[in-house]
Amino acid sequence: MWKRVLRWLPAATMMTLIFIASGTPGEEVPTFGMLDILVKKGGHMAGYAMLAAACFLGAYGGGGKLRRPTALSLGLAVAYAASDECHQLFTPGRSPAVTDVAIDAVGALAGVALVNFALRRRFRRGRGGEASA
Repeated sequence: MWKRVLRWLPAATMMTLIFIASGTPGEEVPTFGMLDILVKKGGHMAGYAMLAAACFLGAYGGGGKLRRPTALSLGLAVAYAASDECHQLFTPGRSPAVTDVAIDAVGALAGVALVNFALRRRFRRGRGGEASA
C-alpha cells in the first residue's frame, strides 16, 4: 500500500508548487521584459507537463497498459489547471484565463506523450514486459 501512496508523492509535490505559484499576488510576479509572455506561458506548459508526467507515474502500476494512466493523468492535470485558474480569482492582482487552461492542457499532453514514448521505447528494448495502448 505504501508503494502506491509514494508513487503519487511527485504529483502531490507538483500540485503544491503550482498552488503556491498561483497564489503569488500579481504585483509580486516577476516580469521578464520582451520574453515575459514566452517565459510565463512556457512555465505553464512545463509545470503541467511535469504534473501530468507525475500523475502518470502515480497511476501507472506497471504491467504495460498505458491507456488508463494516460487518460487519468491528462484528466487530473487539466482539472487541476481549471481549479488553479479558479484559485486565481481569490489572489490579488491575478485573474483566471481560459487560455491558460488550454496552454496547461498542451503542456500536460506533452508530458504524458514523453512518458509514453519513454515507456514504449523501454518495452521495445525488452526491459519490462509488453506495452499496449
